[in-house]
Amino acid sequence: MKYVKFQERQMAFEIQGKPAPMTNSGRGKPGGPAIVLLHGFCEDSSVWNDLITELVGARFRVVCIDLPGFGQSEAPGQASIEYYAEAVHAVLSQLKLEKVILIGHSMGGYTALAFAEKYPGMLLGLGMFHSHPYADSEEKKEARCRSIQFVKDQGHVVFVKQLIPGLFAPAFAKSQSFTLSRLIHAASTYPAAGIIGGLEAMIARPARSALLASALYPVLFIIGEEDQAIPADQRLSQTLLPCVASVHVLERVGHMGMLEAPKRTQQAVREFAQFCIAQTKPG
Repeated sequence: MKYVKFQERQMAFEIQGKPAPMTNSGRGKPGGPAIVLLHGFCEDSSVWNDLITELVGARFRVVCIDLPGFGQSEAPGQASIEYYAEAVHAVLSQLKLEKVILIGHSMGGYTALAFAEKYPGMLLGLGMFHSHPYADSEEKKEARCRSIQFVKDQGHVVFVKQLIPGLFAPAFAKSQSFTLSRLIHAASTYPAAGIIGGLEAMIARPARSALLASALYPVLFIIGEEDQAIPADQRLSQTLLPCVASVHVLERVGHMGMLEAPKRTQQAVREFAQFCIAQTKPG
């Protein structure tokens, strides 16, 4: 892991691979585009390990970031989705990356949208990986508030043990207990303040569907057919917003396609990135 300071807090990230080529000569250059991966709530950048291997093998430069309060990144005093987006920008500035393909899973997708709102000129493409641009319903906000109180009363370890199995399609969760245990163990090491901050940030975030509707870059949607974290109407309605969209609906997959359907999601991201890069080439 590498680190950068953002507002006196430590941000952890990794960068692997070489720049993807931007010209017909097939040669990359320092500061060229990269694929930036943002994990979801109660995850860290290790959730992308298999995807990173695939993308680096396909000759992409990949940056994965631990969002504030998760993995090895310190929790902020006051969390917000906008704060997370600025922390991502701090990492990219440190790396002198001017153009990126930004892909976010769940809460990472909310962060990617907030980043896109403030820095649209940096994006070659945007990926909504089991995510959506809508604000929480009042019912969802109340559920998150109950989760905050649960973490305060019962502790975050008990909370993540209950949370993580529900992110997967039932058949996968039943047959892949080791994968679930690994995620639960990792999430148990995050500070309670980081988890509470993530819940508070998601409650307060605004809708950003208009941003997708006006996007000048391609948008990737990866959708789980059995995703219980996102209402079915929201999963599909968002795909009609952008002018250019790549849509993948995964059968028998819940909210964690990078683990439930690794080959299909790796191919979707790789082909999307290749398409985005191709748009930058002359002629």
